[in-house]
Amino acid sequence: MNTLVWFGNDLRTADNQSLAQAAKETKVIAAYFFDPRSFEMTRHGFKKTERFRAKFLIETVTELKRNLEALNINLLVFVDKPENVLPNLVNEYNIHQIYKQREWTSEEVNVLNSVKSKLPNGIDIIESFEQFLFHPDDLPYPSFQSIPNIFTQFRKKCEKEVSVRREEEVPSMSKDNLIKNSTKIPSLEALGFEHFAHEPKSAFPFKGGEKEALKRIQHYFWDSKKLAFYKKTRNGLVGTDYSSKFSPWLANGSISARTIYWEVKKFEKDIKKNQDTYWLIFELIWRDYFKYVSLKYGNDIFKLGGILQKSYEWKSSPLQLKSWTEGTTTEPFVNANMKELAKTGWMSNRGRQNVASYWAKELQQDWRIGAAYFESMLIDYDVHSNWGNWMYNSGVGNDPRDRKFNIKRQAEMYDPKGRFQNLWLQDTLF
Repeated sequence: MNTLVWFGNDLRTADNQSLAQAAKETKVIAAYFFDPRSFEMTRHGFKKTERFRAKFLIETVTELKRNLEALNINLLVFVDKPENVLPNLVNEYNIHQIYKQREWTSEEVNVLNSVKSKLPNGIDIIESFEQFLFHPDDLPYPSFQSIPNIFTQFRKKCEKEVSVRREEEVPSMSKDNLIKNSTKIPSLEALGFEHFAHEPKSAFPFKGGEKEALKRIQHYFWDSKKLAFYKKTRNGLVGTDYSSKFSPWLANGSISARTIYWEVKKFEKDIKKNQDTYWLIFELIWRDYFKYVSLKYGNDIFKLGGILQKSYEWKSSPLQLKSWTEGTTTEPFVNANMKELAKTGWMSNRGRQNVASYWAKELQQDWRIGAAYFESMLIDYDVHSNWGNWMYNSGVGNDPRDRKFNIKRQAEMYDPKGRFQNLWLQDTLF
């Protein structure tokens, strides 16, 4: 039986359930789509995907193609909508089953439904939950609707009652599985971007791809042993090693949360186990939690009132948006973080919380505009974490305390000597 693996945000060959299942069949091909809708302008005036994530994605898909070929599987790459291409592939290669990672947010579901409407009858699409640490089938809740709205309750129950699954083994195919493949991975220019040089001050100077993710684990865990200090340094602002920086690879699935988890466990066994090593797992659980929040609430995570359906007086000022995105507000700490984002596609966790709080709580601007700007700019954009965190910081999500950050106090605590602010504001008055 011939099968096709439709890659999305699962751009890896290791620990990939869809690939592992498909490889048990007679013939396997794979496909990835640079969907033009992902690079269109939004109603807010910026692209849905900007140059930083586009470049990281091209690097990732290039690596995936090589790694699949090592398993004797071809990756067909298209700059097109999946619904325009997949029906033809099904006919041309006599495909009976399509394997893919399961998604549930509206845009992804709409694409899937559009594909289904154009496929011949009898074609099975087999979806797998592959982006979690705690697999949905293992949760100690009868349904997603039963998942608590407080993270700590979710974390404690899952830590007590759920075991993290082992990684999936993906077998190699025989050489006669290979097909003729004339498709090409697009350049940045083909996606509508100009070539750009890397920003030397960036805290994320890394490339996309599965091997790059594994190299980062090797460095952060085993070479530098920075994992043993993660909790102490994770609120840093300058340099590559104040945090793990795994999020971009996790976001597009070029590494799995399980792979990182089991490597942490190995580190704890071989090197050291402390609060710092646990805290990386703690952050992986937060990542899971935002995915479960979106499974529970669906499109409510994109609505102005959020999952709490709270009613605030929100504003929408183009001038405030320009000032915020360009880093010309009255707060130097906000400005430094926004300039870093604009020049690198990266911002620290501490920075994200502060600039989001400033936008939503200080300026009282529509939080969804801020979330959409992050979606455009961030290398590590993940729909669930991004919108979940923005709801949280805007008072319409999973924070029962509805906090507002004191920006000046935060700058004094986390950038006491102004090193970070000077780094990004050296060309402006400060």
